[in-house]
Amino acid sequence: MPIATVNPADGRTLKTFDPLDEKDIERRIATASSAFADYRSTGYARRAELLRRAAELLERDRDSIARTMTTEMGKPLAQARAEAAKCAKTMRWYAENAERLLADELPRPEDVEDSGAARVRVVYRPLGVVLAVMPWNFPLWQVVRFAAPALMAGNVALLKHASNVPQTALYLEDLFREAGYPPGCFQTLLIGSGAVEGILRDSRVAAATLTGSEGAGRSVAAIAGDEIKKTVLELGGSDPFVVMPSADLEQAARTAVTARVQNNGQSCIAAKRFIVHEEAYEAFSVYFTAGMRALTVGDPTAEDTDVGPLASEQGRADLEELVEDAKAKGAVVLCGGERPAEEALAAGWYYPPTVLAEVTPEMRIHREETFGPVACLYRVPDISAAVSVANDTSFGLSSNVWTREEAEVARFERSLEAGGIYVNGMTASHPAFPFGGIKRSGYGRELAGHGIREFCNATTVWEGV
Repeated sequence: MPIATVNPADGRTLKTFDPLDEKDIERRIATASSAFADYRSTGYARRAELLRRAAELLERDRDSIARTMTTEMGKPLAQARAEAAKCAKTMRWYAENAERLLADELPRPEDVEDSGAARVRVVYRPLGVVLAVMPWNFPLWQVVRFAAPALMAGNVALLKHASNVPQTALYLEDLFREAGYPPGCFQTLLIGSGAVEGILRDSRVAAATLTGSEGAGRSVAAIAGDEIKKTVLELGGSDPFVVMPSADLEQAARTAVTARVQNNGQSCIAAKRFIVHEEAYEAFSVYFTAGMRALTVGDPTAEDTDVGPLASEQGRADLEELVEDAKAKGAVVLCGGERPAEEALAAGWYYPPTVLAEVTPEMRIHREETFGPVACLYRVPDISAAVSVANDTSFGLSSNVWTREEAEVARFERSLEAGGIYVNGMTASHPAFPFGGIKRSGYGRELAGHGIREFCNATTVWEGV
């Protein structure tokens, strides 16, 4: 795949980039290794000062980098601005909280005494150079939610970003450089996926984090496992959105629309499977389908656009295959289901908000992740069936539950197989709460204290009497 900015709204290639050669890669790894030797010794106050400065610069550049993101991967401009603002917020959160999150831990006095020590501490120390392999769908946020905690912990970063967002990737390197970070603390590597293995096997690279496809996760995990290196993986998702009879159905439907089409439906944590109790099904279906049908599909730079183009032509083709397979096997199309007919959208990679009913396990769309604005509706007779359908997936990233019954909340909390359970609301990441999945959605956690400690060495310091 070429490293290039290709506008998904019209298919035009705007700018191409030459990948780094082996000498360039070696030079950057060496620079990172050298930078870590010094940066690891900086205090939290200095690290926080640098990260706050990066947040200030990002806010200064919010409109321009938002337009770059929209041009490269097609998200509506308002959502791109919001993504930049969220990144700045997260930088400030880690600048404020990292020292507390990584404070020395003191075991119970009786355990210290039992060990025969005068004093015992658990201290957190950075691992070193961390390779980040990141996707295009949230091209700022996916990087910052790793980089902010990693840098505050004293690590340094090498970024291999998706090949279709090179200008966003280069902006991130420029951002951290302008903020005052020493050379080598954050570097962007414009490389193809074939170069990742050599970098990960380099002894100077300590660990890796990847957000992306299941296939990419398997590859990176296998290489890192062979090298016995730490990894964190955030992979795909097919999140359930369960609606029970006691829910506010209109509010649930409004939220469901946003949860399905955020980022043009290209989000691992987007709700994708809408599992509705039979007593609420008809009303919810009407509200939800009307909301999806009312969305404006069009130019992502227009302020009134709700859904822009998919990021790639292949992505749209993959989505169409899933929909056509479902239709052929009996799914009922309540809205959408075909490419837009408007001439103004013909050149871009657009696909309309789509609702499919009567989805069955025989359909590919029941098992595979839909990365686009396509929703699957399921009718279930009771809470046991709702749990069963929700868990009938190889993924386990997040989940959504709508009910006013506390007993039902408790049942879902005990039973849903996911890294997050959001009750009467939409899944959304926040710097203070851990984020990640189970099953084939990956392992490890980002954000909060869990995320900052992922790339730290928890070291026991035992002192004798």
